[in-house]
Amino acid sequence: MLKNKLKNGVTSIGSWITLAHPAVAEIMANAGFDWLAVDLEHSVITIREAEELIRIINLSGKTPLVRLTSNDQNQIKRVMDAGSHGIIVPMVKTAGDASDAVKYTKYPPVGVRGVGLARAQSYGASFGDYLEWQKDQSIIVVQIEHIEAVENIREIFSVEGIDAFIIGPYDLSSSMGIPGEFENPYFLSAVEKINAAAKECSIPSGIHVIEPEQDKLEDAVKKGYGFIAYSLDIRMLDSACRSGTKWFEEMK
Repeated sequence: MLKNKLKNGVTSIGSWITLAHPAVAEIMANAGFDWLAVDLEHSVITIREAEELIRIINLSGKTPLVRLTSNDQNQIKRVMDAGSHGIIVPMVKTAGDASDAVKYTKYPPVGVRGVGLARAQSYGASFGDYLEWQKDQSIIVVQIEHIEAVENIREIFSVEGIDAFIIGPYDLSSSMGIPGEFENPYFLSAVEKINAAAKECSIPSGIHVIEPEQDKLEDAVKKGYGFIAYSLDIRMLDSACRSGTKWFEEMK
């Protein structure tokens, strides 16, 4: 289980889904990822479509997560009730943001999430089991993708209930005025500060390897990242298509 891997420092690899077709989720789930995140932030996937993707990932024996559009209490409740095992929260800048994410995911007395009967609770047939499950097994991942978050990083990582983080490289570099300059010393210094705080607070370090290139994945593993998002559906599709057509054009 992903939760146990995060607790025990075992490296996990997942990816993002932005295309709502069930076959995409099924193909990626069967490809060997530990987890898959349905991306509501940067796609047109609806809640109804998200539920179907969550179901496919879940039934394939992998961990379904949902990246939210924002740290929204109502959206968190709906995707968790749909059966997501956890959330990835974009643009967490303060410890208050992180604390809210935990509260919105957990039932009272730990949190403030409203109680309902839906797919997650087997439509009411196993509410008791779910009640116990959500206490320790629901997953909260914060995205560190703004320079303000870097300035508050130790406070964010000190919030009880945060299971991991993932760096959003494009947003982080953009907030620093150097969009996409991932080798810029200013950006590398921020990443180093984030990872140092994570080590100090025993939070698994996460990174998004955007391009589907094995050497970049290997580099992330060698650097000690434990929660790795390897590319995303549309980049894998685009990369594979362009690789084939480029070869074809060059051989003519």
